Amino acid sequence: MSLLTVDSLDAGYGELQILEDIDITLDEAEYVSIVGPNGAGKSTVMKSIFGLTTYMGGTVEYDGTDISRYEPEEIIGEGISYVPQNDNVFPPLSVRENLEMGAYILDSVPEKTIESVYDRFPILRERSDQQAGTLSGGQQQMLAMGRALMLDPDLLLLDEPSAGLAPDLVDEMFDRIDSITESGTAVLMVEQNAKEALRRCDRGYVLVNGQNRYMDSGEALLNDEQVRKDFLGG
Repeated sequence: MSLLTVDSLDAGYGELQILEDIDITLDEAEYVSIVGPNGAGKSTVMKSIFGLTTYMGGTVEYDGTDISRYEPEEIIGEGISYVPQNDNVFPPLSVRENLEMGAYILDSVPEKTIESVYDRFPILRERSDQQAGTLSGGQQQMLAMGRALMLDPDLLLLDEPSAGLAPDLVDEMFDRIDSITESGTAVLMVEQNAKEALRRCDRGYVLVNGQNRYMDSGEALLNDEQVRKDFLGG
């Protein structure tokens, strides 16, 4: 049984439908990327899985449970964490306080969990008392991912994790994501850097105008002449 199954999903915002008949599956510890042109509905897929859009039809099933109509706080409790592209840290709070916010549903924050995040992102330990808003873009992205890992999710949703990063930091960010999947956490990622995302992931989906266009292994999509021509710049 797949960890996540999105079946014939229709969703949007208010009365505006963005997604039509979307199908996505993801297995335990699998790394899947969603790519496609601007306006294709990629971020809307992530928000829909996390209960942040208007549900219009189809199903989102997680670990055998239909979560299509769940609220975000219920979805977090099921074992899914989400890192949005923008506004993904609390700027006035310290690094440590941001991490503690990631475990807000717990009665107390396990110190070993914070230490595990620090081990994964050593710069966060160095900046533990620093206000999140004063961190660099790359450090804020690491903090956002670290906070999302505080509940040890089985599935991590990442929306454009390399957006706005300096070119020399992009590879480092992808390396961090690789390490997360290697530790057993499944990752579903929307990414503007389509070539690198497909090179690293197990499988990929290409979305166009809110609909599935292609699905295959990352390597197969990279080697598909039509995909390269239409979406990867040749």
